[in-house]
Amino acid sequence: MDNQVEGFTYREIMSQGQSWDSTLQGLASLEAGVVASLRTSVAWPAETLFIGCGSTYYLALSAASFWSKITGLTARAMPASELWLYPDCILPRKGGVGQSPVHFTGNERRPYLLVAISRSGETTETLRAVEVFRKRGAGRCAVVTCYARSTLARGADLLLLTREAEEESVAQTRSFTSMYILLQAIACLVADQPGLGRHLRRAGGNFSRLIEEYQVLVKGLAENDRFDQLVFLGSGVNYGLACEAMLKMKEMSLTPSEAFHFMEFRHGPKSVVGPGTLLVGLVNESVSTHENRVLAEMRSLGATVLAISESENTVAADYHVSLRSGLDYLASRVLTLPLLQLMACYRSLYKGLNPDRPLNLDAVVRLD
Repeated sequence: MDNQVEGFTYREIMSQGQSWDSTLQGLASLEAGVVASLRTSVAWPAETLFIGCGSTYYLALSAASFWSKITGLTARAMPASELWLYPDCILPRKGGVGQSPVHFTGNERRPYLLVAISRSGETTETLRAVEVFRKRGAGRCAVVTCYARSTLARGADLLLLTREAEEESVAQTRSFTSMYILLQAIACLVADQPGLGRHLRRAGGNFSRLIEEYQVLVKGLAENDRFDQLVFLGSGVNYGLACEAMLKMKEMSLTPSEAFHFMEFRHGPKSVVGPGTLLVGLVNESVSTHENRVLAEMRSLGATVLAISESENTVAADYHVSLRSGLDYLASRVLTLPLLQLMACYRSLYKGLNPDRPLNLDAVVRLD
């Protein structure tokens, strides 16, 4: 561990293994109630809507992907502001085109479960989105947050808390991953997949090992002056995580950063690649043949490639983080972020910035 780094952002990054364990322990006592609420009160919604803002929107993107895969239920994600400002684009209309929006009554089947994700529970856009959803009578609302007394939490039909993930930092780190692993555990309960749930409980045990093994590598990459832009690639569940890694790098270090789906990166965005590009690939080994071809092509264009995958087999990269977690693929996804959060923190410090006080940002966005 790097004992010379100070600041609460660094401490919160380094405390994630403990936070994950505490989150899952807290859920264990509520399992029966959570399952009953989701299976009966929501009446198995036709669709689950995940909303958030900033980091929690990126969490929603990944959550919608793994929720569909684990539960078999349709799910999609959107920024909270889209539901607030453009509800007619999201909620259904009676009778089809040109008809009035649906306003469900208590006697009709409620087709939606809204999952509102907010670290603080006070983000204005999320609060207003929930208000619009309720006015439409479109279903029930589950809230994922770190703060039990927040405005969002007080109005939840189902409250899912990660108390140990509360943060002083502006940039979300342990709150993001703790809410992420909580939502995965909820999906396992809904789908009655205890095996995957057991894999999630082993994630915390891998955290310290990965930090010890790769901390020097990510610090060196963070402090390499040659890199003037970063690109994060991920597809499926990994896309939202790639977006979140991109956001952390922008927030903390002010480094130009972008995120794309692997295969989409060829369709124009690869024009930015050159010797100053550090490209980070979150590799899914089940489709690694295709994703590795993208990494190899970007290396041929001058990029330096860091790949993160379960094993090091046939990965086309200059540097590699091998998780070697032994976990189910979905359960291992939470392990991909801490080192990238740490890279952003180190780069911020190297550039003379303060990761605890990102430029122009506040921990909570409140609108007048």
